Amino acid sequence: MAPSVLIALIGIVLLMGVRPASPADPKPQTFVFVQGTEYDNLDPHAIFDQSRVASRLNLYDSLYRWQDNPPKLNPWLAESYTVSPDGLKYRFKLRKGVKFHDGTELTADDVAYSADRQLALKKGAASLFASLIEPGSTKAIDRSTVEFTLSKPTAIFTAAIPVLYVVNKALVQKNEDKGDWGARWLSSNDAGSGSYALERFDPAIGFTGVRFKDHFLGWGHNPSPIERIDFRSVREVTSVVLGMLKGDFHGTDGYLPADQIEKLKRSDTVRVLEQETMRTYTFQMNNQRPPFNDVHVRRAISYAFDYDGFNNGVLKGTVARNPTPLPNNMWGVPKQVKGYTYDLEKAKAELAQAAVKIDRPLKIHIVAGNAQSEQSATLMKAGLEKIGITAQIVPEPWPTLTGRAQKAETTPDMWTLWISTLYADPHNWIGEGYSSKHWGTWKSSSWYKNERVDDLLDRAVKSRDQSERTKAYEEAATLIVNDAPSVWIYNTKEYGPFNKRVKGVRFCPVGSGQEVRWMSFE
Repeated sequence: MAPSVLIALIGIVLLMGVRPASPADPKPQTFVFVQGTEYDNLDPHAIFDQSRVASRLNLYDSLYRWQDNPPKLNPWLAESYTVSPDGLKYRFKLRKGVKFHDGTELTADDVAYSADRQLALKKGAASLFASLIEPGSTKAIDRSTVEFTLSKPTAIFTAAIPVLYVVNKALVQKNEDKGDWGARWLSSNDAGSGSYALERFDPAIGFTGVRFKDHFLGWGHNPSPIERIDFRSVREVTSVVLGMLKGDFHGTDGYLPADQIEKLKRSDTVRVLEQETMRTYTFQMNNQRPPFNDVHVRRAISYAFDYDGFNNGVLKGTVARNPTPLPNNMWGVPKQVKGYTYDLEKAKAELAQAAVKIDRPLKIHIVAGNAQSEQSATLMKAGLEKIGITAQIVPEPWPTLTGRAQKAETTPDMWTLWISTLYADPHNWIGEGYSSKHWGTWKSSSWYKNERVDDLLDRAVKSRDQSERTKAYEEAATLIVNDAPSVWIYNTKEYGPFNKRVKGVRFCPVGSGQEVRWMSFE
C-alpha cells in the first residue's frame, strides 16, 4: 500500500472513531450524528435540554412517548392508564416482560424509584415534577402497576410523563456513592431499557451505542435497523458541513448558518428535511440584575434588535418571527399581540425613561461553536451600540451556561437560549419560563416576577378546562410581552440534514428526529 493511501486511511479512522468502510463493506451500520454542543452527561434525570436529548431517547424508555409532528402521545412502557375521579391518582399498567440492558425485568418498582430519584436529584426535569408529585408518593401496586398521586389536580401530568425516564433501580443502587443516588456513576454509564445500549462514553467527544435486540417493541418494523450509533460533539461548522458532504457524518441538527444549509441542499449526498417545529429562540435578560431590573431598559433592548435583518437576512427566511413566549403554532398565543419591532427611536425613548443608568458594558453570552448564537449576538451588539449601550460577546459551552442559570447571581446579563418542545403543552414554554415558582432552572433564567402572571400561570396549569387554560395563557403572554423580560426572536423551521442513505427518519418536535430505532441505511 502506498504511504499516502495509508495516511489517508489512518486519518479517516481518527476522525470517525469507527471502522472505515471497505470495498467489501460499502454500507457501514454505524449512524454518526454530530452537533456543536457537548454530550457531557448521560444521566437521564440530570439533563433536560434538547441538545442532549439523544441519549435519553435512545438509551432509555418512559411510560408514554411523544411521536410524529404534530406531537401525539403514544403508549410506550405502559399499555394504558386510568385517572381517579378527583384527578389526583394516575394508575399506569405496564407491559410485561420488558428487559433492561443487563437482562433484568423492568417492574413498577423501577418506575417508582425513578420518580423519587428525579425529585431527589433536583436537576433535569425535577423542577417540572416537583410541582406535580411529592417524594415517596409514587407507589408500585404490583409488579406491573404503578400509581402516581399528584399534589393537586393538574392539566399537564400526562404531557410531562414522557420525560420521566425509567432507570434500573437495582443497578443504580449498586453503584451509589455516599447517598448520591448513583449520580456520579450514571453520568457516564447506562441503566436503561432503550433501543440502544451504551457502548462507550467520553464527555469530550460523545457516546456510542449498540442495538438492543431484546427491546420490548421488537424490530419487526425495520428489517435492517441501524446496528450502532455514534453521537458526537463537533464545534466547527466547517468540519460539520465537510463531514456531511463527504459522508463521514450521517446527520446533524439544522441550526447551521443559512448559507451552509443551502450548500448541503445542493449536495448529491445530503437531503435536508424541512419540518415546522415549536423550538423558539430568545435572548434571556437577567431581570434581577441592574440595569435589566428596569422595564424601560428591557424594552429598549427589545426595540434595538433587528428581527427582520436576522430572520430574513442572516437566516434567509428559514425561520418564522415569534413575538411572544409561546410558539406561533401552539394554542394559547394571544393573536393580537404583535410584539417588538426593530425601532431605534422607540428604543432611545424607552431608554430615556429608565430610572437606572447603564455605566458598564453589557455581556452577551453565546453558545460556543454555535453560528446562529454568535450571529444574533453580533447583531444585538450592533443595535445596542446605536442607542449608546456598549456590549461584549462571551462564548461559553452550553452546559456551562445552563449551570450558571441555576442562580440569579451567576446567570449572565444576557444569553442566547432555545426553548425546545420537551412536551407539547404551553406550560413547557410560558409556565416553566415565566412563573417565579420555577426560578432556578435554565428555562426561567430571565428571573422574571409578576404576581398577576404567577396567578394566571398557576390557574392554567391546575385547570383541566381547555378554554379556561387558553384564556389564562393569552392574558399571561400579553402581560409578559409588555414587561419584556426576554427578547423573543423566532420559531424554528427544522432543516435537518441527513445523508441520503439514511431512511426512516421519524421527525417529532420532541427530540427533533434523533430517535434512531426507526432508521436504516439504504
